[in-house]
Amino acid sequence: MKNFLKKAALCMVALTALSLTSCSNDDDANNNITGEGTLKLEFDNIYKADNLAMNTPYTNTNGEIVKVSKMKYIVSNIKLTKDDGTVFTYPKSQSYFIVDELTPASLILDLPNIPAGNYTKVTFGIGVDQEQFNLGAAGQGDFLTQAQNAGMMWSWSAGYKFVNFEGTFTSSTVTTDTNFKVHTGQTGTDYNYTTVTLNLPSNALVRTNITPQVHIMADVSHLIDGTNKISMTAAKGTGAAANIMGGPSLALVTANIANMFTVDHVHND
Repeated sequence: MKNFLKKAALCMVALTALSLTSCSNDDDANNNITGEGTLKLEFDNIYKADNLAMNTPYTNTNGEIVKVSKMKYIVSNIKLTKDDGTVFTYPKSQSYFIVDELTPASLILDLPNIPAGNYTKVTFGIGVDQEQFNLGAAGQGDFLTQAQNAGMMWSWSAGYKFVNFEGTFTSSTVTTDTNFKVHTGQTGTDYNYTTVTLNLPSNALVRTNITPQVHIMADVSHLIDGTNKISMTAAKGTGAAANIMGGPSLALVTANIANMFTVDHVHND
């Protein structure tokens, strides 16, 4: 009996020591995340509840039938916030991307050399910030040529197109397919650059051996059918097309962009 009790006591001591060691190791693992890894931002364009499909009819709250033929936007100045509140700013010179619905490879942004950590937020701009533009054509690096080739420039003097949203529409009074263009960017004294911050539903665990992929939904209907409702019919007026590239409506479009993006989920693979 004494031997049994002695063995039981020794087992309890061993189990306690093992438990303490395991907790200590877990704490060390959580507090000593080192190295660098890669994080991916995936932009998934949708139209309200549906996956965005080109030249497919969608109805907005103004009763207009919209068909999208082009959807591009510039993503820039990416920042990542850790669970301890510290912020990693992706190198500015590498932080300009064109997301184009018709170019699948452009929908996933690969961000290498991210410090390992548990990330809880992502922040990015839509467009090219004024500080970067003020560097002049020579200061844009390769991105200027990339934007020109992608149709994301009006001209150097007029500047970048931050969003390039085009297609056709009909309504109760516009009964044949009529072109529309919604382009945001610098107009007059309004720069129209927008910053978006998104909370992640679960941490993105950047590690040397884990590459998280943050799945961002971009509801393009918000551009004209978000908080601010913009009538294509009214924009057309007596003209041949509905072009929103300036004036009061463009400020409303820019304001809508803030609510265009949400994070659906995070893969930690």
